[in-house]
Amino acid sequence: MQFHNRRWHLSPRQFTLLGAFLTPFILMTAYFIYRQMVPFGSSSLLTVDLGQQYIDFFAYMRRALLHDPSSIFYSFANGLGGEMLGTWAYYLLSPLNWILLLCPGASLTTGVFFLTVIKYGLAGLAFAWLLLKTTQQSGLKAITLATAYALMGWSIANQLNIMWLDAAYLLPLVFYGAYLLMTTGKLRTYVVWLTLSLIINYYMAYMICLFMILTFIFLAVDRYTTWGNLLKQAGNFAWTSITAGLLAAVVLLPTWWSLAQSKAQYTVTSFKWKFEFFPPKMLAKFFLGAFNFDQMPDGTANLFIGAIALLGALFYFSNRAIVLRTRLTAGIITVVLALSLCLQPLDLLWHAGQFPVWYPYRFSFIVSFWLIWLAAQALTDDFEPGWLAIAMVTVIVVAGAAYVALNLKQFKFLQMNQVLLGMFFVVMALVLTTLPIKHHWIYPLLFFVIGVTEISANAFTSLNNISYVSQGEYGNYTNELQRLVNPVQKKDHGFYRIGKTFMRTKGDAFQTGFNGGGVFSSVLPKAVPTFYGNTGNPDGDGFVAYSNGTLVTDALLNMKYYFQDKPLSGALSGASMLPATANKADLADYDPVGTDHWATTYKNPYALPVGYAADSQILSLKNKTADPAQYQANWLAALTGNSADKRLYTAENFDQVTFNNINQQTKITGAILQKKNLLKPGSITLTIKPTTNDPYYLTFGSTVNPDNATFVLNGKALNQYKTYRNTILVSAADHAKGQTIKLTINLKKGSLWLENFTLYRLNTGTFKTAIAQLQQHPWQLSKHTSRYFSGQITTTKAGEVLNTSIPYSSGWHATVNGKTAKTYKTINMFTALKLPKGRNTVTLSYWPPLLNLGLLISGLTLIALTGGWWLSHRRH
Repeated sequence: MQFHNRRWHLSPRQFTLLGAFLTPFILMTAYFIYRQMVPFGSSSLLTVDLGQQYIDFFAYMRRALLHDPSSIFYSFANGLGGEMLGTWAYYLLSPLNWILLLCPGASLTTGVFFLTVIKYGLAGLAFAWLLLKTTQQSGLKAITLATAYALMGWSIANQLNIMWLDAAYLLPLVFYGAYLLMTTGKLRTYVVWLTLSLIINYYMAYMICLFMILTFIFLAVDRYTTWGNLLKQAGNFAWTSITAGLLAAVVLLPTWWSLAQSKAQYTVTSFKWKFEFFPPKMLAKFFLGAFNFDQMPDGTANLFIGAIALLGALFYFSNRAIVLRTRLTAGIITVVLALSLCLQPLDLLWHAGQFPVWYPYRFSFIVSFWLIWLAAQALTDDFEPGWLAIAMVTVIVVAGAAYVALNLKQFKFLQMNQVLLGMFFVVMALVLTTLPIKHHWIYPLLFFVIGVTEISANAFTSLNNISYVSQGEYGNYTNELQRLVNPVQKKDHGFYRIGKTFMRTKGDAFQTGFNGGGVFSSVLPKAVPTFYGNTGNPDGDGFVAYSNGTLVTDALLNMKYYFQDKPLSGALSGASMLPATANKADLADYDPVGTDHWATTYKNPYALPVGYAADSQILSLKNKTADPAQYQANWLAALTGNSADKRLYTAENFDQVTFNNINQQTKITGAILQKKNLLKPGSITLTIKPTTNDPYYLTFGSTVNPDNATFVLNGKALNQYKTYRNTILVSAADHAKGQTIKLTINLKKGSLWLENFTLYRLNTGTFKTAIAQLQQHPWQLSKHTSRYFSGQITTTKAGEVLNTSIPYSSGWHATVNGKTAKTYKTINMFTALKLPKGRNTVTLSYWPPLLNLGLLISGLTLIALTGGWWLSHRRH
């Protein structure tokens, strides 16, 4: 029995750390089981970006590490192809992601479940470690404050941004490193944890770095002895911070290059010194459950930390046991942080010069950390606030609650019962923190029960406002798409892309491992959405969707195969597991090569290889037209060198136009349709009867969208991806000679501007002749991986080029007949090479720009540090 006690007895320190990990871990696991999250039910943690973006990157990570290491640096699932180090650095470098390697296919959601609850637990563990090292807190009180930190409002609101949650457990460790540096002069802890933060997620680490400057100021004032010592501390802080950056250069430098092509091009260079909202509005976020879906795209900062921590932070400033200069410095830092949550220039500074697209005030985890740490400094067992301090804190809290209650209509995420419940917890916390019972055994127990109850209530209430993707919706779709991809890849081992008329996410290609045409990524190069917008496909600053391909773009972009969802009839209509996002009548020109219950696979006979001999005009083409049909024609004409190909598309008139409750128009393109009677439905029906079997396409300007109208083609709803900001091309008819084609546009509002609304016919004869010319001299690949192509190509004319559909990047390096060759950018998007006449052996290989320099800097820094450590130990 004695052996048993010695074996399992926990020290107070071990009890605190274990409790700090298990409390948030168990609370969130219990909640997710209640919500029936997989593996405990039929739902999943996938919601918003986690379901639409990150899950696809996780699937890519598994495939890259386990099956296709060549795609670690470059992947053709990334839109039409793109570098991947920027993606790894922003989304995938957390060491905890290795858990996902154990979860193949549709079970990836199970990995996300465990990844999430473990990160909650680690945040509590790290904060408890910090409390044990820097404060008098331990036991149940430390566990309560650690749980308040782990389940703070920021963590709950950003749970779906799962890669940011690493910052929650890294921040206390970096802070502790800075504390050690300033109090003992020990450097290693700070350097190690700051380096790891920069590598694991540079974006959140940037915010941590800014906070470390404020931390240095606070600790320098608190620990001030002499000016000489202060200068020494400043020197140590500066060079250790720089050293951490140098150690992380292997990630930071290639990432910086990636950002220069993408996110950095959207940086705000001008701003106004103004408040983004009335600052007291922030107070509403201190109440439990102050979160809903509407707060994700545009809301105030998530600041909930619980009543105990909030009161503790307020009491800190009246605690005379703490030196006045320290409290004043803490007050200034708190004001700076508060202003950062509402003053535009400071908000921009924390977000590296860019207004967040969704998820505003992403740095508020730092504010919560700071307030809880101040509370831990104040709420010691010896703390006894005076009546003046109690009165001041009470007045502040009551005034804040009164403001929120009286303006409750402004806060749609709050109800009066939440305000009253919040005040109940404030009263409980106020009684608890002011009564002289702190040395009684019941005090820490009440501290824990009150604190954890409120923190849990906030997490549960907030997350109850969010809906999630069912496991079936994710798993059934993923499994079906994989069943479509596998036979194609088994039969055809060449290089090609696959298009489809349906979509769950724009990252479907990452999810199931094929070369596609869509992506949703914060590190998407700006040139890519520009190209998609030019060619008539949906685009945005961080996404592209290849949902509106034509015969022309399918051919030029190497879309060799296509998956088309099957329409279900009768009671099953609308129940397809494949959400349709495209109307593609021109698949009539392709050959069906496979089918199952849900979809048909087509092979495109016109698909060009990844590279082929083309006219040198493509190198000098300045394609500035805003008409996507003409853009495609100009592109093809430059490749063939035949100016007649510029007339590839012909604008056609509709045979008949009928107006219902809409003023008559003599010209359709650019017309503004106005309802006669605003209370009645208004529609316009356009009819054509093709005289040829050529494909017909419609252009829709950005105003001709599902928000403003519904579209019915031949009696069926027109399938179209909903978000587009440029003119798109919609496939309307093909092989329909003599058939009546009807498009009905039903207005949703009082008027509709038919911006860039035009009917085009593609001249199939011209198209086939041009494609046949380009197919004559293909780049015959002998070897290809995600980052390497090698093969032979024959040119019959001097001055021809190897034109490819590989997106241009300075990371691609070429050789022609064994000699280094220059790469050229065509239409500001793709890679081309000049070739001598005759038979040529050409290779293209990709290596991330600045990676070698990053390796060199990180390596030399590590060697220098190791050498310095070895020499110092040898002297001792």
